[in-house]
Parts: sequence; structure tokens; C-alpha cells
Amino acid sequence: MVNVREHCAWCTEDNEEALEKAKILVNGGINRAKCLEAIPIRTVPVEKATLVVGGGIAGMNAALDLANGGIKVYLVEKNTTIGGRMSQLDRTFPTDDCSI
Repeated sequence: MVNVREHCAWCTEDNEEALEKAKILVNGGINRAKCLEAIPIRTVPVEKATLVVGGGIAGMNAALDLANGGIKVYLVEKNTTIGGRMSQLDRTFPTDDCSI
């Protein structure tokens, strides 16, 4: 990959100089591509599971959405209880419901 716009067109005022520089960069990119080797394809087993860090309202919603989608979820929270800041509130806006 050669970025002619960033390395030539925008930083070189003389058009002839920019053209020569672009030719050199493209030539280098072609030579670099000739040396590339194919990446071997590997197959690895994948467990359909996810880790959700944080047991606040966002973490619990994400965990529930994933679990409802059939994905095994590991929910991790640093505190002894889940709920985050939401568990510290006695009422929530706009319904004035109890947050616990």
C-alpha cells in the first residue's frame, strides 16, 4: 500500500517533483509486495462466550442482551454487589420508580 496523496500530493509543491516521488513510492510498494509471503490459514476452536466487565446498569443490560441471544456470559464486578451507581439511588427519573 502506498499513500501517494499524503506523501506526495499534499506535501510537494512542484508537480514534476511530486510525480517523480510518486513513481519511486509506487515502485517501492510493488517491490515490497513481491517479497510478501502467504499467511497460512489456521482453524482454532472458538467457544461462544463473552466476558462483560462491570456489573452496573450498562454491564447488566449488555449481559442480558447477549444471554438472550444464546451466548454464554461471564459477568465480572469488582464490588461485592452488582448494580453500580444505580443501586445507590432510591428513585429514578422520570417514572420515580425504586431503582433496586
